[in-house]
Amino acid sequence: MGRGETPWPGATARRFRLARALAVLALTLPAGALTTACGDSPADRRPSRAAGEAAPTPPASASASPRRPLSPAELCTTAVRHWAREALDGATPYGDYQSMGLSDRQYGVLREVLADARAVRSEQGTRAARSLIDRQARDRCAEAYREGAPTRGPWR
Repeated sequence: MGRGETPWPGATARRFRLARALAVLALTLPAGALTTACGDSPADRRPSRAAGEAAPTPPASASASPRRPLSPAELCTTAVRHWAREALDGATPYGDYQSMGLSDRQYGVLREVLADARAVRSEQGTRAARSLIDRQARDRCAEAYREGAPTRGPWR
């Protein structure tokens, strides 16, 4: 391999897909976090009140608590579903499971789900395989994390 060449064919495409996945993830952040960070909050856009005017009551949605963090099973489901769909669509392998951001446990679930989805796709088509991915990722991740997250070491 010469200088400046990619280490394997398709590396640039995989980097692009990862950047796209990260952009989609960034779009799922709560809108309040983005507007607060940018300094464009709804309070900045409100007209000022007169001296004796009462403050308006905030709408019910504004007083709702922020989104809760995802559980380990929900994180597993999201990651497995993403990578299973990528592989089912014919993307070249991204690399090892760690470069995909998966734990060993999540990678095991991914391999099982992907094997079943490929079998279903050959018999029933892509739509049925995607439906199977969604269902099995949720069920298998719930089973894998039914006792919670690992308690010792980041690699478990």
